[in-house]
Amino acid sequence: MSSAGSTPQFKTAEYSSAEEVCKSCKQPLSGDYYQINGMTACAKCAQQVRGQMPVDSRPAFLKAIVFGIGAAILGCALYAGFTIVTSIYIGIVSLAVGWLIGKAMKAGSGGIGGRRYQIVAVVLTYLAVSMAEVPIAIHGAGKSLSVLMNPALIGRILYYGISSPFTELSNPVNGILGLVILFVGIRIAWRLTAGPKLEILGPFRASSVGTLPTSAV
Repeated sequence: MSSAGSTPQFKTAEYSSAEEVCKSCKQPLSGDYYQINGMTACAKCAQQVRGQMPVDSRPAFLKAIVFGIGAAILGCALYAGFTIVTSIYIGIVSLAVGWLIGKAMKAGSGGIGGRRYQIVAVVLTYLAVSMAEVPIAIHGAGKSLSVLMNPALIGRILYYGISSPFTELSNPVNGILGLVILFVGIRIAWRLTAGPKLEILGPFRASSVGTLPTSAV
């Protein structure tokens, strides 16, 4: 970058001749060129990259939700089943639940991600882990599901499940550890459903001095 004193100037950007080669097709740059995630690319390759970017849509989002709900149900069942069968309470299973939901949603959307996908993934991960406490508690209390599914009790059961990560703070050490692990599981789901990181800047002119990017994707 050119400079005046110690203040960076952003009106022009300089590139060495060694950079004026498309990093994809390896052909010398001529005319307009672009930068894709910081790497130079010819106009043809930049257009191809744009064309390969998955396009978000309502059907893709709805399909991702369906896949995510299925993964949440499966994750909840695995979490509860493991605890019931082994009598070992391992909060780290929530990491697998977050991973499962994130992967399922990304598969359902066809690789599309973004903020709304991330929000759904976070909610589903939390519900899957927290509601797993319900069948665990039912098994521990020795009560049948048919009795507890009484309409008068359903609200209390849902509240018990959703609030379980926080009510477990009655045991500070285990409660805090459980919340930390749950947060990590949620973080995994959040990262897996993020949108593709792709920045296309340009066009620039293929010369020793290029102007500021005129468009960005």
